[in-house]
Amino acid sequence: MIAQKITPSIWVETTDAKAVADYYLSIFKDGKLKEHRKYRNPPEAGGGNFETAIIEIAGMELSILAAGPFQKFNESVSFVINTKDQAETDYYWNALTSNGGQESSCGWCKDKYGLWWQVVPVEYFALINNPDPKVREKAIKNTLQQKKIILSELK
Repeated sequence: MIAQKITPSIWVETTDAKAVADYYLSIFKDGKLKEHRKYRNPPEAGGGNFETAIIEIAGMELSILAAGPFQKFNESVSFVINTKDQAETDYYWNALTSNGGQESSCGWCKDKYGLWWQVVPVEYFALINNPDPKVREKAIKNTLQQKKIILSELK
């Protein structure tokens, strides 16, 4: 049964959807594997194996197609993780950038599969939308100098 109307689907550059699912489930502790399937393309489609998986992370269903290196991720599509505080920001940032991930700027990072994430504490939005222009300007200016968002430097 499909639980949500629109399910994001990612095409990863491997043929092991279970490994990808396990990776995300190791980061999002409340997640679960909902489905994992293995397929073989018929010869007229070029042959080869591929896999699919459906996971649920942070209450969102995510479909994984592991069919090899035919599509690449870029920053034009990313997932935002709204964190409750600096500790949770640090947790997700470190989990996503370790083991082959990559830091970028202004709270953006890329995980080891090339998927882009924005790890943003919810308090950040209160700072950049603050009615006091001095608070807003400091938060925005300092954001541009950061990789991981560090709230104490924005206040």
